[in-house]
Amino acid sequence: MDIPPAIAAIAPDGQLTPAQRRRILIDICRRRIRPGTGSSLEFLRRRTAMNPWPDLRPVLQGIPWVVIGAVATRAYMPERATKDLDILVRREDGDEVRECLEAAGYTFVTRLAVPGFLAHSPEGVEVDVVLGDDPWLDEALAHPRQDPAGFPVLDLPYLVLMKMESSRAQDVADLSRMLGLASDEELAKVRAVVARYVPVEMEDLESLIYLGRFETSTGSVEQ
Repeated sequence: MDIPPAIAAIAPDGQLTPAQRRRILIDICRRRIRPGTGSSLEFLRRRTAMNPWPDLRPVLQGIPWVVIGAVATRAYMPERATKDLDILVRREDGDEVRECLEAAGYTFVTRLAVPGFLAHSPEGVEVDVVLGDDPWLDEALAHPRQDPAGFPVLDLPYLVLMKMESSRAQDVADLSRMLGLASDEELAKVRAVVARYVPVEMEDLESLIYLGRFETSTGSVEQ
């Protein structure tokens, strides 16, 4: 397959880094975006927990953990479909987490491409357990948010860090939607955390905030 010229210019072998993928997607969005999403602001501000997920609170008592990934986004934007529940724990807690899950009837399936493992609930629901050791992890685990089901969810600034690090197309879409719907106070916290841990990404963060705000507006916004 031929490499598009725009990609070949920055990655001759076609192997893009997450940051390069994100910048290409941001550039595409900036060229094509129009104000208004087709969804009412009332819908965009709804927070639901219509999709049932295993409740790990009684299973992992005493172990700090938070929901991440697609399920976590329902605390910050309209709920969307996904096939699995992702959680984040400290790497050193991994063995204890696995023991607790297996004692509750969960089945170990395989290791993940990132540090962690996939387990199936007694009902067959996929649960990805991600083992983290990021410098911000203790801070994030100590101050989780709650989603509409009452599950502990990774707070928005740290969820932004994780999704910026991955920067798949869906991650960029989630970022612009969540940031576009965030309050000024929430955005101030996101900016502070990104500036502290990955200051090189501040320009992309501002672009994502702009895109999200523009998408949810009914007219133009100042650049």
